[in-house]
Amino acid sequence: MAFAGILKDEDVAAALKDCAAADSFNYKNFFAKVGLSAKTPDDIKKAFFVIDQDKSGFIEEDELKLFLQTFSAGARALTDAETKAFLSAGDSDGDGKIGVDEFALLVKA
Repeated sequence: MAFAGILKDEDVAAALKDCAAADSFNYKNFFAKVGLSAKTPDDIKKAFFVIDQDKSGFIEEDELKLFLQTFSAGARALTDAETKAFLSAGDSDGDGKIGVDEFALLVKA
């Protein structure tokens, strides 16, 4: 598991189950349920780099769309509406992507 040592498998499974239906994803609920919002800044940074699939130092819209799949390969893709809401919640500087500091703020929101 990509998040081994950061998150518990059972927490990830429960969080994914909660947002399995289309348009049911809520980043605040997801981060709390998966246990990420209670983690140290260092663990949150480690999680960011797992989600940043292309290693650009940012999480772009295409990576957000597949966000749940970074937690489990069989998870669904986010809908366009969920992806746009997630991006707009995290993109505090308006550059169209989420940096590591923006991600940390989003997780703790």
